[in-house]
Amino acid sequence: MERYFQPEIECAPREEILRIQNEKLLKQVRHVWDRVPYYRKKMEDKGVTPEDIKSIEDLHKLPFLSKADLRDAYPYGLLGMDLKDCVRIHSTSGTTGKRVVAYYTQHDLDLWDDCCARAITAAGGTNEDVCQISYGYGLFTGGLGLHGGSHKVGCLTVPTSSGSTDRQIMFIQDLQATILCCTPSYAAFLGERMKEMGLGPDDIPLKAGIFGAEAWSEEMRHDIEATLGIKAFDIYGLTELSGPGVAFECSAQQGMHINEDHFIAEIIDPDTGEVLPEDAQGELVFTSLDKEAFPLLRYRTRDICQLTREKCSCGRTHVRMAKPRGRSDDMLIIRGVNVFPSQIETVLLNHGYAANYQIIVGRVNNTDTLDVQVEMTPEMFTDNLGDVEAKQHELMDGLKAMLGIKAKVSLVAPKTIPRSEGKAVRVIDNRKI
Repeated sequence: MERYFQPEIECAPREEILRIQNEKLLKQVRHVWDRVPYYRKKMEDKGVTPEDIKSIEDLHKLPFLSKADLRDAYPYGLLGMDLKDCVRIHSTSGTTGKRVVAYYTQHDLDLWDDCCARAITAAGGTNEDVCQISYGYGLFTGGLGLHGGSHKVGCLTVPTSSGSTDRQIMFIQDLQATILCCTPSYAAFLGERMKEMGLGPDDIPLKAGIFGAEAWSEEMRHDIEATLGIKAFDIYGLTELSGPGVAFECSAQQGMHINEDHFIAEIIDPDTGEVLPEDAQGELVFTSLDKEAFPLLRYRTRDICQLTREKCSCGRTHVRMAKPRGRSDDMLIIRGVNVFPSQIETVLLNHGYAANYQIIVGRVNNTDTLDVQVEMTPEMFTDNLGDVEAKQHELMDGLKAMLGIKAKVSLVAPKTIPRSEGKAVRVIDNRKI
């Protein structure tokens, strides 16, 4: 039997959803106009005032926000409340190492917890479940987002964070964890480690997993389900909007339901900005309807996907988004972390290397790998292996500081990386996702 955390909202008729969205949008536009000078100027530049927005039919009149805006407005330019009213931040990396900082009031956290509680309940969670949160805690939104949702549902919450794999497995067994929340690659790694320990699906109590923060294929889903003996659910979110729980899968697993009482989704042509029909493939744009501290209007996610309003067998009436099929920019998601080639280039240039490099992304034992091949300049080129290794370790340390994850660095001889007459092929992604 399908379970809902807030059935009156999740299964509301379309007319009621539209009423909620219209009411909240008008209030949010006024809030942003009054409290966020950065966005107010963008509206003024476009010749739009709050009076021009009478319903969601007028949403297209508002200007877009992009990652560049978040970088330009860092750290407080998009803040919609006084700092004394904010109780937490979360953060993700930006294109040049400057972080995107998102702010939350207690009201924002309560709504975010509700969204994650809906996702956990859709995966079958109740107050009788033990929910193990193996996403990273801290600035990353994954851990604390699902943590709050687990509390709302009433699960016994096990905040293991990521890593310490043998301890994770011990807690799953000893505390009888029934729901696992982590990245799909880490779930796969847990499964591999269990096999090494001689454990199979019948030896663990898990029944469901909620996995997100990185791209994963249907084949990977089936492998995880077989290895862990669970049903694996997808979840979608962005730090800029709140974190995981913007959208989530139900038992039908035919796309992720967007929490439309909190977010309006649009599909646009990534080149022209023109709004496309929902069932067309294009760039996903979100408007947060009731976030107080970091109220983003028409934020361009750069994720390419499509929406559908076909009736869902689960009974939920909120629009569904397909799994994103790529990006309209050059961002990579590696082990749940946003990585831009420009970040890597910044580190190389700061260490005196020319911009001749190649990024090779792979997947080994269901874990993403990041290899960076860098050409040495003729002045740097040496046959002294010790010098080369020292330089490689220096760059690895620099990349770890910039990206937050480890990358393997290989220094190669000058002019050994293929040149292109057109756009340089900087990234080779060998993952099957």
